[in-house]
Amino acid sequence: MDPATSDDRRRRRLLIAATAGGLALLLLVGVGIYGLVRGPAAPSASTPNERPSTAAPVTPAPTSVAELEPLDQHLGPEAFAQAVAEALFTWDTTTGHMPSDYAQVLADAAHGSEADAFVGDVRAYIPTNDAWAQLRTYATRQWLTLDEVFVPEAWETAVEQAAPGQIPDGAVAYTISGTRHREGIWGTDPVEASRPVSFTVFLVCTPPNPGRGTGSGLCEVLRLSQLDNPLR
Repeated sequence: MDPATSDDRRRRRLLIAATAGGLALLLLVGVGIYGLVRGPAAPSASTPNERPSTAAPVTPAPTSVAELEPLDQHLGPEAFAQAVAEALFTWDTTTGHMPSDYAQVLADAAHGSEADAFVGDVRAYIPTNDAWAQLRTYATRQWLTLDEVFVPEAWETAVEQAAPGQIPDGAVAYTISGTRHREGIWGTDPVEASRPVSFTVFLVCTPPNPGRGTGSGLCEVLRLSQLDNPLR
């Protein structure tokens, strides 16, 4: 493994333990869409109609903790954006993992220039530790089904209007829409709740290496839009 890569991953692990600071200015600030692309402002939390609240909680049976799979950063831009989206919304409170474990998978794929801000973005999508403890009593798990993935017109306009060097080579945005699902146990009965979600993932990808296939370039995450406030 490249020592520089190992150092980057160790540094990103420290970001998970730290409190996210103020949002860094995006490279797109001069294009006029910073307000649309900055990270979410409020942490994700379960709402009363999304989880049981009156029945006796269920204590899930202990399970062995398996290592979470890292994101494959050589899928190509669109497929990598989908992988990021699924990682944001896929978790299971019965596996023994904590929210920081799921956040770490995403932090390890962050671009260094926006890593601090991106960690703050991720925190707004993943339940807090307190919310996680409540969800765990109902053996809650969550996943995402994708409906649409596309490059928004607002991004294409931004690229056309950007001054030379304002947007890094290989940068691209994908707006994703889908359905977030949650299921758990209320008393002894299985329950499920779902709702539509949409957001934008901002990436930067290097060109593929010759002879290694069209999807072999390295992709990293720059930022996430606010949930349900994507670029269109």
